[in-house]
Amino acid sequence: MDKKVSILGSTGSIGTQALDVVRKHSLSIYALAANRNVALLETQAREFHPSKVCVFDESYYLELKNRLADVPIQILCGMDGLCEIAADTKADILLNSVVGMVGLLPTLTAIDAGLDIALANKETLVAGGSLVMARAAKKGVKIYPVDSEHSAIFQCLQGNSREQLHKIILTASGGPFFGKKRAELAQMTAADALKHPNWNMGNKVTIDSSTLMNKGLEFIEAKWLFDLTPDQIEVVVHRQSVVHSAVEYDDCSVIAQLGVPDMKIPIQYALLYPNRMACPTKHLFLTDYGTLTFEKPDLETFRCLKIAMEACRKGGIAPCVMNGSNEVAVAAFLQGKIGFLEIADLVEKVVETIPWQEIHCYEDVIQADEKARKRVLLEVGN
Repeated sequence: MDKKVSILGSTGSIGTQALDVVRKHSLSIYALAANRNVALLETQAREFHPSKVCVFDESYYLELKNRLADVPIQILCGMDGLCEIAADTKADILLNSVVGMVGLLPTLTAIDAGLDIALANKETLVAGGSLVMARAAKKGVKIYPVDSEHSAIFQCLQGNSREQLHKIILTASGGPFFGKKRAELAQMTAADALKHPNWNMGNKVTIDSSTLMNKGLEFIEAKWLFDLTPDQIEVVVHRQSVVHSAVEYDDCSVIAQLGVPDMKIPIQYALLYPNRMACPTKHLFLTDYGTLTFEKPDLETFRCLKIAMEACRKGGIAPCVMNGSNEVAVAAFLQGKIGFLEIADLVEKVVETIPWQEIHCYEDVIQADEKARKRVLLEVGN
């Protein structure tokens, strides 16, 4: 296919799997960006010959420039570099797979440029969903979901009337600590939390999965992506990660999307939509699983999901504050500064402490995010 792709976060889990899809279908890479893994970014640049590459951490700019001094590639850095790639419409689509709030401004920049987006950056919609979706609608920009759950919902909506949707069923794996109670969770380390049973993801996303905050973020994303009320979103724990999500219509029919737990399927659907082509993954054989199970989430033990759902209902800056405080709390947990249960404690405290307000512009989001981060750092003692 003659399609040019720019990827923000090309050295991460989503980015590297996206490049597997690019190889499979001989797509063109227009630009690549990474946080600080310049060794892998150099390897990718030499393989795919992009016009531009960017390293977000500016301290690695000179190293990247020296590594690629012999090839005709424009070297960029920092947020300005990410936004320059996001604004360049020589690409046909932008895959935004960076982790964290850093993804919001490039998303808004791509929308302003009129560039369609394959979105894997949760924080874009969690923190700034009202801004993003309103601006995308105004500019006529298409946002294709990359999360497996949102991709599943998007696929289940194809060929059906959006007005006849009753609710969506958002499935969750339950993470590595499914079935455990608070007393057990108090002893869990970062190494324990990083052992996800089904998915291969980055550290931050994997920790979020262990607290069920990942599902909370997806709950908020789903509200914005599909223009839903919180009451139209049901979370169900499905340990096998085969049913990626489902949609119930007004006639009580439920349509689900199934597949092996491999992110290349939703990545490819977003990049090649509406085409369905051979994917570099395994076929699903239901007999390999035998039994598929579905259970209600334990909101009292895994409080991050409950906090996120409540923040979604509050609206305004509440989801942004929740997201920013969670990012800092997760980083502190990974560094061994706080215990597992303290992640939810900190997030809840910060969301309740910072006064609620509406979001009118990008600056409102950034200010709320900064307040949340500073408050958690103060609580942690940094």
